[in-house]
Amino acid sequence: MEAFFNELFDYNYYCNKRIIEQCIAMGETPEKTHKLFSHILNAHHGWNSRILGNTPDLSSWDLHDVKNWSDIHYENQRSSFEIITNADGFEKRIDYENSEGRLFTNTIKDILFHIINHSTNHRGQIAVDFRNNGLEPLVLDYVFYKR
Repeated sequence: MEAFFNELFDYNYYCNKRIIEQCIAMGETPEKTHKLFSHILNAHHGWNSRILGNTPDLSSWDLHDVKNWSDIHYENQRSSFEIITNADGFEKRIDYENSEGRLFTNTIKDILFHIINHSTNHRGQIAVDFRNNGLEPLVLDYVFYKR
């Protein structure tokens, strides 16, 4: 399981890094892309914090300057690898409160997979936003990454 999650988080890191590089190179990021990518970073941070039992420093829809995306992304990745490496078991259940104050419980495995799936979902929305703004989206499919 550890190797599986390391590979998925490597892929996630690669995809997000490419989007960050593209947005920095463009100079101006479409508004929706800016909001969605900031959200990807915030959610990743929030889920890591829940697993670690910490209070998140970022809220779900905080906006970040594009020039700060790399640092937030790197810290998220570092924290996720720390979680993966130090997990006593991926079936361990984590109790947490969502943004609306409701209590839930999920396994570390489910939360880690959710981080990846959530990011992929919003990267797809970013690709659509790029097209809607006359920009060519990056090819970030997993199979292309593995080639």
